[in-house]
Order: sequence, then C-alpha cells, then structure tokens
Amino acid sequence: MNLSNLKPAEGSVKKSKRIGRGQGSGRGGTSTKGHKGQQSRTGYSRKIGFEGGQMPLQRRVPKGGFKNINRVEYAAINLDIIQQLADELKVTKIDREVLVSKHLIGKKELFKVLGRGEVKAAVEVHANKFSETAREAIEKAGGSVHVIA
Repeated sequence: MNLSNLKPAEGSVKKSKRIGRGQGSGRGGTSTKGHKGQQSRTGYSRKIGFEGGQMPLQRRVPKGGFKNINRVEYAAINLDIIQQLADELKVTKIDREVLVSKHLIGKKELFKVLGRGEVKAAVEVHANKFSETAREAIEKAGGSVHVIA
C-alpha cells in the first residue's frame, strides 16, 4: 500500500447535488427551491430559531429564576484535603499561599473549609469561612482556626 492507491471508504464520499444546470439535469428551472416565496429568493438565510412564523421555542418557554448579583462564591476545601496537605508538605500552617501553590484555589478566590473527612494533625488554618463541623474538628485535633477578611 502506498499513497498512489489510497481511496476513501465505500459510500463515504457523496456526489454534490448540481442544481440550476438546465431542464435535462432534472434539477433546472426552480433549482429544487419550489415556486416563489422567501425561501426561493437569492440571499435568503433563515434566522436561528425561526419556525416558519410560529412562536419560537425560546419565546414560548417562560423565563425562570434570577441571578443574585450580590452572591459571594466560595471555593470548597474539605478537611481531608487539609490533612493530605499537612501530611505531604509537613506544614503546621495552611493558608491561601499553600492552597494556591497546589492549584486548589485561584489567587483571588475566596475559600471555605468544610467538614468532609477528618483531620488528625494539629494545624493552624487561615480561611475566609469555616463550617461549624470543620471548626470543631480542627480544634478537637489541637489545631486553631483563623478567619481572614
């Protein structure tokens, strides 16, 4: 096998429909566009979502809910991740710099410590927010909790 005898798979290449090449072609005259009307005209392109004059789906379906413009988003950091960082890095203080260096949060992202998993190491945790269960678990393990602004 070489480049000179390569062919596409059987049935994968279809011939294009040649329209407007006279009556003998079977596709002359109106060129498969029917008689008159907007769709038979040159330059016609249907708008996205146009349904022939029927009320389009995106206008039939009602709007729902709202976006709270004052919502503050927090990235979630769980206790199991804090324990993993304490074991891996052998650190006693976990703050924004540690989490950013491990790509767990963005540089300007706010983060909240949540209570999934357990923490055994006595670590000092600096975060924007803490859940009650996370706060209790960290203090129970001998660590401390610091809320940063």
